[in-house]
Amino acid sequence: MASHFACSNALRSVPRTTRTTIIAARPLRPRSAKRAYHESAGRSRSHTPWTTQSAAVLAAAATVALVYSASSRPVEAEAQDDKPPAPVVEKLKKKKGVSKEQNRDAISSQHLQVKRSWENPGVYAWGSNTGRVVAPDSDEAYIKTPRRIPFFDDVLLRDIKLDRQFGAAVLENGDLVQWGKDFSEDSTQPQVTLKAKDIQQISISRDRVIALSKDGTVYSISASKAEQSSGSKPTESSWIPGWSSTSPISYRTIKPSTLGGREKVTAISGGLEHVLMLTNSGRLFSAASGSQDFPARGQLGVPGLNWSTRPPGAYDQCHEVTTLKGFEIDKIAAGDYHSVVVDKEGRVFSFGDNSSGQLGFDPSSEAPFVDTPSLVAINRLYQGTNQTYKVTRISAGGLNSFFTIDATRIAGPNESPNEVRQLGRVTADTWSCGQGIKGALGNGRWTHIQGVPTKIPSLSNLNEYDENTNQVVPIRIHSISVGSTHAGAILSNITFLDTNEKSSEDTTNWGADVVWWGGNEFYQLGTGKRNNVSTPLYIRPLDMAAEIEAGRKEEHRFHITPRHNVKVKDGRTVSMEQRIECGRNVTAVYSGV
Repeated sequence: MASHFACSNALRSVPRTTRTTIIAARPLRPRSAKRAYHESAGRSRSHTPWTTQSAAVLAAAATVALVYSASSRPVEAEAQDDKPPAPVVEKLKKKKGVSKEQNRDAISSQHLQVKRSWENPGVYAWGSNTGRVVAPDSDEAYIKTPRRIPFFDDVLLRDIKLDRQFGAAVLENGDLVQWGKDFSEDSTQPQVTLKAKDIQQISISRDRVIALSKDGTVYSISASKAEQSSGSKPTESSWIPGWSSTSPISYRTIKPSTLGGREKVTAISGGLEHVLMLTNSGRLFSAASGSQDFPARGQLGVPGLNWSTRPPGAYDQCHEVTTLKGFEIDKIAAGDYHSVVVDKEGRVFSFGDNSSGQLGFDPSSEAPFVDTPSLVAINRLYQGTNQTYKVTRISAGGLNSFFTIDATRIAGPNESPNEVRQLGRVTADTWSCGQGIKGALGNGRWTHIQGVPTKIPSLSNLNEYDENTNQVVPIRIHSISVGSTHAGAILSNITFLDTNEKSSEDTTNWGADVVWWGGNEFYQLGTGKRNNVSTPLYIRPLDMAAEIEAGRKEEHRFHITPRHNVKVKDGRTVSMEQRIECGRNVTAVYSGV
């Protein structure tokens, strides 16, 4: 499989004065995994590059051929110490007298990773372990590289959220499990708490878990096992008519009071003190989600709302964000103290804390937060480019926000459509704003405050060749997970998961690229090192023991397995995928349904 960063590698072999025009197309992905190239782009220079199988060295050379010089300076004049390391070609690893599958494992790290993710689903976690979240049965302060949590071996999850002091996850059957020191000092493994509610999604605040059920009910559960036992326990109806019972644990429900007949909450996203709730009619509601502090930085989106001005009733009652009436909201994302939403037309609105520019515009010392949804001027990012734009995805966490945008080339005011060479070409870009002093912006810079969104070069304008359509297509971002100071992104590059017994031994499966960047003081990036990283980088495969068993001595990178129908150990066929979750100084990769 050829990485989208191969073009960057080729670019480094050309003097800076000659980098005038580049046609950056992702090289062809061969089904045969016999070659490797030396990867170094997309990671910090201090990070050891992985040597990855199945990429064609000729692809890099082809990219160099597409670069032409506007300078008379000869290539030979470049300083010798600026030359990149020579490509490394692995020896042929096919073996005689073994099965096709054994040969596939030997020649392709990616094939082995895909297979292992299907055969051994579960959760890998790393980062701070002071709250016994990433390694519940260990007293180690840090888990420096990915490690499995035994409780989740062969377990599929609907969702998982992690804080440094507590964790929560939703099992395949919709039950909630919780663990960590803030849950119970005596707990050494996750425990089922809220049962039989068919939970689909969760978010966590500073001290509570907010859970959304399939029927649209929103539950608020304490992160503390002691409070679950001592708090008021609601009466629950039974499946037997006329019967009721008392819940075994304490919880609250958060419900908008003005929902229509068939309207229900379909998505939630939360910060340290607040939660956003989106309904199937595009209406947006917000509520307090913690029990320690009432949201006071405008993140609820209700002008003038604070503890002293709140209306009568429960402190965590729902509030409709009425400023957005008339805009059909489509996506929501919440940081620690701010909120970002997108409507069906691709317009972005933000509100809450803007001390680091996380709302997408420069902060003001006189108004450190904005309590009314404000339109983010995405149009300024493409002013003068002869491109139309549409926001396709938003993500938020900590003091940062991210936007992915499809920008389409159109004819300019003084251009004839017939003369525009790349008319209709779509460029997929990724932008970030907020705090970047620890590298969380991903743009290669260390910036305290970034108000106007900045483009992430290594996650923008990426392309690859699609063998099925015989076209060069943009590589979009599948998802971005944002923690308190770090983030991870899964790319929607072309993957292949259909190898079977009838396929040749050279046909292998491959997954999607996944990269990480930002704060790393708690080893939350999974590199095994502690330095912060301002440019997205790869990490090693999660299951290094399997790599060594396959006879691989050189290092490869982790690729994540996309959604696919897989037969699991109990004989069921399940649609599953691997997902990433960045939390507060911790990270996880899990098998999701």
